[in-house]
Amino acid sequence: MEDLQFVLASASIARRRLLADAGLAAFVCPSKFDEDQVQLSDPADLVNTLAQSKAETVAPQFRKALVLGCDSVLVFNGQVYGKPDGPEEAIFRWQEMRGKRGELYTGHALIDTARQKSIVQCRVTQVYFAYVSDRQIKDYVATGEPLNCAGAFAIDGKGSILVEKIDGCYTNVVGLSMSLLREMIRDLGYDITDFWAGS
Repeated sequence: MEDLQFVLASASIARRRLLADAGLAAFVCPSKFDEDQVQLSDPADLVNTLAQSKAETVAPQFRKALVLGCDSVLVFNGQVYGKPDGPEEAIFRWQEMRGKRGELYTGHALIDTARQKSIVQCRVTQVYFAYVSDRQIKDYVATGEPLNCAGAFAIDGKGSILVEKIDGCYTNVVGLSMSLLREMIRDLGYDITDFWAGS
């Protein structure tokens, strides 16, 4: 849409790729928000608060823009997990998760700076992990990929071979539900195709 930017308040390459693949020309402006400031036990409240904080940190820099903030966590056995602290923790988590199911929560916050409106919503996807061997777990962790991912896996990378199936939105597990984004943009009075590159 003319004069209205779409801004991604995240350094996530995966989220940037999702937007680009869908034709959205996003300006990337990482929030650098200190996530340790937020300590909430409810996973939906946690990801929504973090997503909103990231978007709100970036929004004042843009007069006419839709600013998107996102955050993801994995809930497994009642525990909320973000990125693992290191390889040992990633291996331990996978040894616990294999053959079982977790829930991937992603919070989405969209701020319309031109109209001073915002929407915050969460989407949840069920993830069924394959029963993988210790060697496969250690080899996967050795790639470094799971160390930068909520839940210690990237379904759009090497981690895809360790996931048996999902129930729900695939892109939500990647880090941004494109179907939810479409709905949020609609609820703010726009059409997602307004933000296609060249529109």
